Amino acid sequence: MKRTIGLSIAVCAALGFALNGVAAERDASLCCGTKACAMCHKKDDVGNQFAKWQASPHAKAIETLGTAESKAMAAKVGVTDPQKSGKCLKCHSTAYNFTEELQVKAVGDAPAKIVVEDAVTCESCHGPGKNYKAKAVMLDRAQCIANGMVYPATKSCTLCHNEQSPAWKADRYTTKDGKKVGFDVEQAYEKIKHPDPAVKK
Repeated sequence: MKRTIGLSIAVCAALGFALNGVAAERDASLCCGTKACAMCHKKDDVGNQFAKWQASPHAKAIETLGTAESKAMAAKVGVTDPQKSGKCLKCHSTAYNFTEELQVKAVGDAPAKIVVEDAVTCESCHGPGKNYKAKAVMLDRAQCIANGMVYPATKSCTLCHNEQSPAWKADRYTTKDGKKVGFDVEQAYEKIKHPDPAVKK
């Protein structure tokens, strides 16, 4: 029993350090917002990723926090209003950038590029886009990655889909080999994938 508790504490501590490292690497000031992404990613001939995001659970992550089920889960961890708590918004809003404090803010008279209500945007998964959003960069995957794009974006999934989530279920997914796991990247990706049909893997 002591060994299990010790292991759980170590795992949580490691996840905490990992999340803090991610927030530091993913500079929130480099977020450009969904309007910048939509400029090139809302046409059918490139896969209309923007529309697919809008229809996804990620785009509705703030609404999800307002449900009775979410409020009940939040109450179990001492949160009164999940739509206003950094404990929840660190994963349910890109504006928090995996921290418990709002990170994407207005600068001077310029409004914030991402607001809390935008929920989980492109940049939670793909990384802040300011340095790779230019078309000339986007046409070269290696250059995109060198300029901060997270590829594959599935590297970002477990920053939020992990044991720290009050919605975590250790047996939610069944892998191809029959194993029960809390998260399976391949199956989760199938639910939200939005590839460019012209780009070969």
